[in-house]
Amino acid sequence: MTTPRPALDPELRELLADMPLMSELSPEVLAQLRAFPPTPVDTLLADRRVDRREVTVPAEDGTPIPLSVFSPADQDRTAAAPCVYWMHGGGMVMGDRFSQIDIPLEWLDELGAVVVSVDYRLAPEVTGTTLVEDCYQGLLWVAEHAAELGIDPSRIVVAGASAGGGLAAGVTLLARDLGAPALAAQVLICPMLDHRNTTTSSRQYSGEPGVWTREMNAFGWRAVLGDLTDDEVPAHVSPALADDLSGLPTTYLDTGSAEVFRDEDTDYATRIWAAGGQAELHVWAGGFHGFDALYPQADISATARRTRTDWLARVLPSGPDA
Repeated sequence: MTTPRPALDPELRELLADMPLMSELSPEVLAQLRAFPPTPVDTLLADRRVDRREVTVPAEDGTPIPLSVFSPADQDRTAAAPCVYWMHGGGMVMGDRFSQIDIPLEWLDELGAVVVSVDYRLAPEVTGTTLVEDCYQGLLWVAEHAAELGIDPSRIVVAGASAGGGLAAGVTLLARDLGAPALAAQVLICPMLDHRNTTTSSRQYSGEPGVWTREMNAFGWRAVLGDLTDDEVPAHVSPALADDLSGLPTTYLDTGSAEVFRDEDTDYATRIWAAGGQAELHVWAGGFHGFDALYPQADISATARRTRTDWLARVLPSGPDA
């Protein structure tokens, strides 16, 4: 018997018809996916007036973690800019710091934000807390070098999509628990938040090919968790486990109605509200996982991306004295 599922947005359904889909991941398939050419970031920068800087930051074990810093070329150095600290998607097992970078680059264009993207290490080569700690070390560096980067330290936003959204949530929890740095907001785009993979939406998107299925999700989480048992998984790695969601910065969270992460994402927003926090939640009807990154030309994608940008414009003050 076929599991009932919310219908796809008609335009997305038509676009998706030409995309090769999978139901599961394996080490062999992962190796093939990793062999694809990296994101052509130079193409995205060609028509933008952007200054680009590459730096490395030491991880806790001394491993160099690459960061790319993108700043508006005409940035007024007398007025510190907001910063978006970006974590890419890829199921924790693939991708690089240029994956989905077109999303935060829109915020550079429209809000004058400095964008910093981190190349955290991937599972299964590293496991446990390493991925989120790599991201956190990069964030600390950004906060410590805010003046050098032309960044207003009171307007740092962490953001990410899919696995990067889950890492952004984990980094935000770490920043709260360790007391630094202060964050203005977090933007969680279809975030990967819960290793348990047991929600209704998870079960709905199982057993058939898709953009990201329950089986693919289980593969990604197994790669990250390694030998950890369920009782040993830290909330910074699987943020849905966090007992306390109080004290978080204002949060934007969106997901699709037709994807694995729908229910864990809506639950996370609900728990932020229950803890007295502020969150804006959008569940895009007919959206599958990562729809706006894969098909930004679709009407629903343009609306989702514009809504995020408008939210950021509202929550970020215009400057240190605002």
